[in-house]
Amino acid sequence: MHTPLEDLLGNRWLWTAVLASTSAQVVKVLLILLFEGRWRPAAFMETGGMPSSHSAMVAALATGLALEFGLGSPLFAASAVFALIVMYDATGVRHSSGIQARLLNELVEELRAVVREGFAPQPLRVLLGHTYLEVLVGTLLGVGMAFLAFRVL
Repeated sequence: MHTPLEDLLGNRWLWTAVLASTSAQVVKVLLILLFEGRWRPAAFMETGGMPSSHSAMVAALATGLALEFGLGSPLFAASAVFALIVMYDATGVRHSSGIQARLLNELVEELRAVVREGFAPQPLRVLLGHTYLEVLVGTLLGVGMAFLAFRVL
C-alpha cells in the first residue's frame, strides 16, 4: 500500500510533464544567451518566447498517456483535448493580448509626452503568448521527453 506522497512522487506522467516544461524554460534562457549574448536567468520564470513550455508540458502529458494506455484510452483523449486548448490559447488569445499590450504601451508613451505630470501607469507585459513555431518546438520537446521517459528509460 502506497501513501499519497509516494503516489505523487511516483507519478511518471506528472513528472515527465514538469520536466518537459522545465527543460523548455532552460532552453529559453540558453537561446537568449546564444542569440542575444545576454545571461538572463529571470527569463526562466517568464511566459512567452521560444520554446513554449506550456506546449511542452501538455504534449509530454498526452504523449506519456498515449504510450502507456494507448491512443484509444479516455485518459489520452482528455489530455489531447486539454493540450489542443492550451496550444490554441497560446497562439490565439495570449498572443493577441501581447500585441494589444505593445500597442497600449505605445499609446501610454505618447500620452506621457503630452500630459507629463501625474501620468505614470506601469507598462503592460508584452511577451504573453507564442508564435506557431514556438508552440511547435515546445510540442516536439514535450513529445521527445515523453518518449525518453516512457520508452527509453
